[in-house]
Amino acid sequence: MSRRFQLSLIVRGQHPPGDPAAHLEEDLDLVRRAEAVGFDGIVKGSHYSAHPFEAVQQIPFLSYCAAIAPRLRIICGLVLVPLHKPLDLAEQLATLDLLSGGRLVFGAGIGYRDVEFKAFGVPRGKMGPRFEECMTAIRRLWTEDFVNMQGSHFELDHATCPIKPVQKPHPPIWIGANADVAVKRAARIGDCWYINPHNTLATIERQMELYKRALDEYDKPFPDEVPMRREVFVAPTRAEAIRRAQPYLEEKYRAYREWGQDKVMPEGDDFDHAFNELLEDRFLLGSATEVADQMIRLNRRLGVNHIVASVHWPGMPNMVALDQLQILAEEVMPQVRAAL
Repeated sequence: MSRRFQLSLIVRGQHPPGDPAAHLEEDLDLVRRAEAVGFDGIVKGSHYSAHPFEAVQQIPFLSYCAAIAPRLRIICGLVLVPLHKPLDLAEQLATLDLLSGGRLVFGAGIGYRDVEFKAFGVPRGKMGPRFEECMTAIRRLWTEDFVNMQGSHFELDHATCPIKPVQKPHPPIWIGANADVAVKRAARIGDCWYINPHNTLATIERQMELYKRALDEYDKPFPDEVPMRREVFVAPTRAEAIRRAQPYLEEKYRAYREWGQDKVMPEGDDFDHAFNELLEDRFLLGSATEVADQMIRLNRRLGVNHIVASVHWPGMPNMVALDQLQILAEEVMPQVRAAL
């Protein structure tokens, strides 16, 4: 693909409880290092009631990142849209695009956790329609002066978003999707499918064909940008990368099982496996050359041209993650870009 292969950092910000100020400063150190070594973007997800982890919220964090990392794209990955009202999101995100000088990417998803749906009063069975009407309303608020629209949980009565996004007609919209029906929705309403980090490559390869057929059905071209999030760790050998990453990744995926994440994955892609089985076809682990080769294969198999790298997991010393950013920028990405 002609677009330059990009590398962004997702700051999960998932820390053991204890010292929020110190943990925030560690997260900001990662942002500063990503800016310094030449990453393309900074990504922050969004969860509420995120026990057993301690994590700051997405929009305030990204607003601060826009100030301290003036070159990086500011990527919401993802906003849990059904939990919110569209006018609020439209104004908050337009403000973030303005603060960043037009560097915002609006990543949107549905979510899966009952604790969040219950806290925000969202019936689980209404998530899909609620998501779609919110996305329609946000687009209209960004591109029209006044909007009249009756939704299932809101009414826009000559409503206006007084701050429009800097990017026209609006910031790029990435749609996160795990299930087949959501992949089709991404083709219909998004600028691209933001490929999740959990499905195996065999599943993603099957779903990419589904996505392409859906694009054809909706008479839309294959997107210029194809982002994918992956867990990444580089060491002198694959065996060492696995050994060093395993305790932190096991802790993360143990929590995700407790949250119910694996219950919403396609058949066969649950997390209820030993670590050596989770490794297969999911993570980018190995030497710099091996990880570069894995990224190159993702591009050639799936068209992926933007890796959102997760390099810091619960309990990992921050210096290890900082070193990973340096290695990815200096040893991995030059090989990827030279090959592509």
